Amino acid sequence: MRAAAIFSDRMVLQREKPIAVWGDGRSGRRVTVTLGGNSASCTVQDGRWQVTLPPMPAAEGLTMVIRSGAVCITFREIAVGEVWLCGGQSNMEYEIKDEKNGAELLRSLTPDCGVRFYYTPKQRIIDESFDAVERNTGWAYADPEGSRAWSAVGLYFALELAKKLGVTVGLIGCNWGGTSASVWVSRDVLEQNAVLRPYIDDYDKAMEGKTEEQAIAEFDEYAAYQDAWWIRYTELMQEHPGTSWEDAQKQIGESRYPGPMGPKNECRPCGAYETMLLRVCPYTLRGFLYYQGESDDHRPDAYETLLTALTDCWRRDWGDRELPFLNVQLPMFRYANDPDYKHWCRIREAQENVYRKLKHTGLAVLTDCGELDNIHPGDKAPVGHRLALQALCEVYGVLSPEEACAPMYRSNFVTGSTLTVLTEHAAEGFLLTGEPAGFELAGANGVFHSANAVFGRNCILLTSEAVPHPCYVRYAWTNYMEVTVFGRNGLPLAPFRTDRFLQEETAASEKKNAPSASV
Repeated sequence: MRAAAIFSDRMVLQREKPIAVWGDGRSGRRVTVTLGGNSASCTVQDGRWQVTLPPMPAAEGLTMVIRSGAVCITFREIAVGEVWLCGGQSNMEYEIKDEKNGAELLRSLTPDCGVRFYYTPKQRIIDESFDAVERNTGWAYADPEGSRAWSAVGLYFALELAKKLGVTVGLIGCNWGGTSASVWVSRDVLEQNAVLRPYIDDYDKAMEGKTEEQAIAEFDEYAAYQDAWWIRYTELMQEHPGTSWEDAQKQIGESRYPGPMGPKNECRPCGAYETMLLRVCPYTLRGFLYYQGESDDHRPDAYETLLTALTDCWRRDWGDRELPFLNVQLPMFRYANDPDYKHWCRIREAQENVYRKLKHTGLAVLTDCGELDNIHPGDKAPVGHRLALQALCEVYGVLSPEEACAPMYRSNFVTGSTLTVLTEHAAEGFLLTGEPAGFELAGANGVFHSANAVFGRNCILLTSEAVPHPCYVRYAWTNYMEVTVFGRNGLPLAPFRTDRFLQEETAASEKKNAPSASV
């Protein structure tokens, strides 16, 4: 009899919510869990047991005892506070040791700083080594050496939250660089939706004519090659740091990433859902932080459906249809030598649409935090801070939307040759850090031209000599630009356009005022 790997010394349990504790054992055995004077018991069924302890207030220094016959497991130094899962791909995974100010922040960390971390092990497949790797994990205190691989975004978020709320914050890292959102959902979610079915179809096509053993052998050969390639690449970049990606491959050979698709590839649909997410589900949480979308830019028009499905899938699996989901909107980005494909702006639009239509969600707008030619911006402090703002507003009710939310499009009207955009969260007006750019108007023909902007309180007046009769407006409809328009709260104006989904504008803007309902 044992508890799931995520239960360990130093763990953080969610306050003020029923606490799920589970594990595996011999069917028919009785298991009792005791924590802080509370106890719950159950019988092991089909090799699994799970109990639910009653909600508890914030606390420190607790001990959990799990008994089954002669077996007794004890976990110590437990805190009850706030628990958030950090999901997504490389920008959520981005380690604090590599962050712009990470070295300085690491030096300041102590075990009593109010943040603890559990890192879900990155495992491609459930094989004979899976259990041993998982069992070598546990919750950790913050300190200068042990925290080096923690999520920078998560750490900045948690430090701010711990200080503001006065409780210990626990983070569950559950992310993997380069992964599509399709990697983090169950197979039925993709199979049952015509828009998402291509993710499964692509995988099935890649596996045609191959046995599982053949596909694994192919991936192992690729992995050995790629590991050696990364060593050569690292050495090259240390000697010649300005080498372009294309020139590097000419000198040291072609990168084969992400390798052959198959049951051992971390980018396969539903893979990390099975090997990572379900291993920490249903650990009791306050909510999810999610930073992802870069690896779905090849199907931007499907992303709204995919992100909606992922949110619903995770809430379903945790048994809470109102579990908060705080999403990061992609920042500005374009490779220097690429044209403006205008696919990242469609991902951003999808992220805002999900925020507007699903209850108990938040959106951290990051358009000003991107870097040209760098898909991994080095400064993660603004990301963690803006997620904290969303949590303090949407979840804890400590801040108002005017303080925590970026200015966003609400509606527009035309007077003569002027199109007026009405916004929300800019009641005090706007702040410019340079010449306003990115505003465009179009007439009935749908051809956009640059527009001049005049700013007021929760409104922007736009005109263009090339568009005497404006019908449509858009802002920051590009993969990359310099952002200069902010609300007085310091948050950038969120991108928008009105030439698509016009019939949905009213319904979307009324999301927050609609009666409470399940997603």
